[in-house]
Amino acid sequence: MEDSPVRGPLLLLAGRANPPLATEIAEQLGTTADGVTIHNFADGEIFVRIDRNARGRDVFIIQPTVANADNIMELLLLIDAARRASAEHVTAVVPYFGYGRQDRKDQPRVSIGAKLIANLIAAAGADRLVSIDFHQHQIQGFFDIPVDHLYAAPVFTEYFRGKQFSNLVVVAPDVGSGKMARGFAKRLGATFAIIDKRRPAANVSEILNVVGEVEGRTCLITDDMIDTGGTIAQAVGALKDRGAERVYVAATHALLSATAVERLAASPLEELVVTNTILIPEAKRFDRMRILSVADLLARAITYIHSNASVSKLFELRDRKERARVALA
Repeated sequence: MEDSPVRGPLLLLAGRANPPLATEIAEQLGTTADGVTIHNFADGEIFVRIDRNARGRDVFIIQPTVANADNIMELLLLIDAARRASAEHVTAVVPYFGYGRQDRKDQPRVSIGAKLIANLIAAAGADRLVSIDFHQHQIQGFFDIPVDHLYAAPVFTEYFRGKQFSNLVVVAPDVGSGKMARGFAKRLGATFAIIDKRRPAANVSEILNVVGEVEGRTCLITDDMIDTGGTIAQAVGALKDRGAERVYVAATHALLSATAVERLAASPLEELVVTNTILIPEAKRFDRMRILSVADLLARAITYIHSNASVSKLFELRDRKERARVALA
């Protein structure tokens, strides 16, 4: 790590969106994340109070902005409270950035929700944002504050490398996921395929073709999120119909809306691998789901930011280790 002076003492806080992840991050940092009081008034308004001294401290607030909108409001109030408590620096750690799919004006008279949320976070007083796997990379440009965009790929590749597949093909479920899937294929020494689909309406998709050799192969479908599960369930079925031997699915953010769990549990997938950027209740879990933790990734990023070191070294170090593994293989 670079020899740079650290900021004020670190203070880790968390909202109510994902307490287990915040606790795991705090344990890795050797601290706690329980220094706030949050409750709702009878009319639903949110009350936030920081119970520890924040003056002159380097404050990190952990809060994914998954629906409902109270999670966003809670994040904004926490940022505002830290700023009014004279924190030296406030970093919003948002493992899942909600409204990220509303990143462009693709039809008349619609809002660009991702830009609006970026404006609100900056206006509330955040100095920096940390997030994992934006829906689109250009969302970083919506912010007028520094953004550290982390990737869950190293967490997934470490897991799947342990399975030692010999005939793996990484499959992009659509064109937009192509770059992500190619990155996985490169790291895992796999081939690449892509599914040609169209989306006639929101949360509705139709698979037209599979481009690439999948017959007799083990397939790994990669995506940034799973919402209703329709696209993934159709993709798994299409790959099996074309002779794929086994189909695994890896997705960073497990929204699992509506009947997603039923769809995925009924599909012939071998295993669904997701991360804990979003709190997944027991009711949304099934026996072929595996949840990987991003706590180490976020804890390291917080440490690097707090020490004024380069966050990119997180991935440079991992890339060097991966190249060394390939060389030894």
